[in-house]
Amino acid sequence: MENEVITAEALSIAQAVRNSGGRVIVQIEHMTKDFSRDPKKITIPGIFVDAVVLAEKTQHMQTYAEAFNPNYLQQGDIATLTLPRMEEGPRRYIAKRAFQEIKAGDIVNLGIGLPEGIAQIAKEEGRLDEMTLCVESGPIGGIPASGLSFGASSFPQAIIDQPYMFDFYDGGGLDMAFLGLAECDKHGNVNVSKFKGRVAGVGGFMNITQTARKVVFAGTFTTGGLDVAFTDGKLRIIQEGRIDKFVDNVEHITFSGQYAQKKGHHVLYVTERAVFELAGAGMTLIEVAPGVDIERDILARMAFKPRVSDMLKIMPDSVFA
Repeated sequence: MENEVITAEALSIAQAVRNSGGRVIVQIEHMTKDFSRDPKKITIPGIFVDAVVLAEKTQHMQTYAEAFNPNYLQQGDIATLTLPRMEEGPRRYIAKRAFQEIKAGDIVNLGIGLPEGIAQIAKEEGRLDEMTLCVESGPIGGIPASGLSFGASSFPQAIIDQPYMFDFYDGGGLDMAFLGLAECDKHGNVNVSKFKGRVAGVGGFMNITQTARKVVFAGTFTTGGLDVAFTDGKLRIIQEGRIDKFVDNVEHITFSGQYAQKKGHHVLYVTERAVFELAGAGMTLIEVAPGVDIERDILARMAFKPRVSDMLKIMPDSVFA
């Protein structure tokens, strides 16, 4: 496991297979001398192993995208890491607005997709050291990797087994969680798991969203060709997306808004042009981007009519600057 970005639940899987009468086959990078290992670093003891396969180096990709990245295996000063600046556009505006919800000292989970950009914004703002970013796969601290390397972190403080991380999450350890927003409905339900019969799966989404003290769903207001620009102090919709994401009823409930309301969870939905809050009266519009026409650019693109807050605010200029 020395060169793996996580240990996941490898030991638990090996034990379950062994206890169920199966065979445990372990793939390794190289052989070592007898009595040369630190016993505490043995992840899967030999008593659980039936066979060992010595595989070529090409069979040991660290992630789906990277053969080897030493930053995933060591501690370090995150201030020295270089992250690309997020491009202008809706993803950047959403990440910047979502980032404003984080307070100093927060323990934060970043989901895959758009929420990954929040780490980039934190780096740009010079505030990475004010919070602890973690990933459900096991890394604590550092900067979560994005794209096909999601699940790893650069310069993590520690890496624990995935089941222990979920124990931490399920016990209420998260202050904040940022997750993707693929489809949302009038009840505040969110779907990221099933579309037109195609099942993507739930993953850790359910555990994270139901136990974090505050949940922020981040995603574009529409999708499929959306193009926006911020000029002269106003957000302009150059081309609207072909698909509306705020529907009457989601196809699959990955996150239950009604259950969240029952438990009193604080839930926000952040898009490039509007911010909604799941309040007692249901989905409530609480912020709009400067220059956006509420009727034309927001309400007309929703299958339901949200409540509009009496204290409706304009999204801060700093989000778009």
